[in-house]
Amino acid sequence: MARCCVLFADGFEEIEATVVVDILRRANIETVMLGVSSLEATGSHGITLRMDGLLGEALDSNWDMVVLPGGMPGASTLRDDPRVQRFVKSHHAGGNRVAAICAAPIVLGAAGLLSGRRATSYPGFSDQLREATISEDRVVVDELITTSRGPGTAFDFALELVRQLVGDEAAESLRTAMLVSDVH
Repeated sequence: MARCCVLFADGFEEIEATVVVDILRRANIETVMLGVSSLEATGSHGITLRMDGLLGEALDSNWDMVVLPGGMPGASTLRDDPRVQRFVKSHHAGGNRVAAICAAPIVLGAAGLLSGRRATSYPGFSDQLREATISEDRVVVDELITTSRGPGTAFDFALELVRQLVGDEAAESLRTAMLVSDVH
């Protein structure tokens, strides 16, 4: 079974985080919500979620994918946390997938993972995607790194992650069952 963790800091974007977790779990992907500082995280619109665990407890775990939701100040908190930076870098260096949506690609930019790669983000954050080739596509996949634009692209982003982890058939089955338009 594929294993995925989603990192949460206060100020996360609720749509991006919950849509991703929900769709990955619908695809029977083990998806663990990890708080960077607490077992509860409150989103940028006041919704509080209970985490499955803490990042500090999962640093040595093996994940097929690490997902970073956007939202502010959540994305900047993730970017500025040295543990998150080490975790994302070592995870990627081990040949595993990393995905970020909205403002969260700034975490990957700060980690130096976007140099020479195509990437996207929420408008206004592209200057922090150091040395990336900026795209305005809804979802951008460049080898093991997937980025997306914002709340309105969350379903496409999550379904792409399902495709990567368990295949096209699972992603299309979910897209059809949830009545998600194929806007690519």
